[in-house]
Amino acid sequence: MEDQNLIGIFEIAKLAGVGPSAVANWRKRSPDFPRPVADLKSGPVFRRGEIRAWLKRRKRQVAHIISTINLKGGVGKTTTTVALAEMLSAEFRQKVLVIDLDPQTNATVMLIGEEKWKNLNSKGLTLARLFRDALDGQQQFDLQQTLQRDVSNVRDVRSVDLLPSSLDLIDVQDNLASMPSGRYHANIPIEILRRATKSIIDDYDYVLIDCPPNLGIITLNGLRISDGYIIPAIPDILSTYGIPQIVTRVKDFAATIGEQIEPIGIVISKYDSRGSLHGNTTKRLRQQLKDAPIFDTIVPYSNKIAEAAEYVLTGTLRQKYGYTGQYDAYRALAAELKKKAEA
Repeated sequence: MEDQNLIGIFEIAKLAGVGPSAVANWRKRSPDFPRPVADLKSGPVFRRGEIRAWLKRRKRQVAHIISTINLKGGVGKTTTTVALAEMLSAEFRQKVLVIDLDPQTNATVMLIGEEKWKNLNSKGLTLARLFRDALDGQQQFDLQQTLQRDVSNVRDVRSVDLLPSSLDLIDVQDNLASMPSGRYHANIPIEILRRATKSIIDDYDYVLIDCPPNLGIITLNGLRISDGYIIPAIPDILSTYGIPQIVTRVKDFAATIGEQIEPIGIVISKYDSRGSLHGNTTKRLRQQLKDAPIFDTIVPYSNKIAEAAEYVLTGTLRQKYGYTGQYDAYRALAAELKKKAEA
């Protein structure tokens, strides 16, 4: 189908894991089933986003797609993304895809190690190839070869896949606004990731997207396919200053593209209970940020969590993140995210 925003009866059936006759019955019997945007000779077509939202309300198997963003680095964004992916896999038996859009490649190195990342990068098997193809008008990106299956340095984690990042994204991202419009002006900078991953997204229970610390075009590619987003933040002035701007701009972006991208919440990370600053800031955020609720779970500051960024083979998530409350915090956070996403 030319417009990948649109979907027909057979595609809906495949997405929902049912036969076309079931989709026909839904249309007849469910008053809230989305209306077609057009009736073609081949049959009616619908907006993909509306169908996915309807299927979620019906508890059909559709991936929950969540971006992790903050305008400031060093707030635990990547560690939160990877820990949630690993917890959802090992503790909740979910199949998870991590999409690393951050040119710093930290999530990639945490999940596959630096040596394997260098090998992939030398062969062009990272997301940098995807975005460079958009600039060069080429189609060299190979989704199946780039997709890394069953990643993580923890033995208990067995259902996390990865689309790796590259430092080369630093050079690419600034040029995406001027990419060629292509035939019929169909090439749109914010659609690059969605078009490339459309065929695999709903093979997963959760898709977690680690975004760069900005709201540039690469981040917008992540938000474009997301149902919602979380904002990890250290509870101090500098780390929380840009949160209202994030919420406002994502809301405007969602309205512009005609989709819903919900602020799932703020994750308090690197919490230090030894002084009053973090406690007072957290309390103030709970009172002021009504549009982006704060997760009940708070992730403490810990050297063990910082050490978890190193790719060292280990047996369990407790060994990786720590025995003195760190593992428990991330497991509770994953449970809370799952509850919010599936509500």
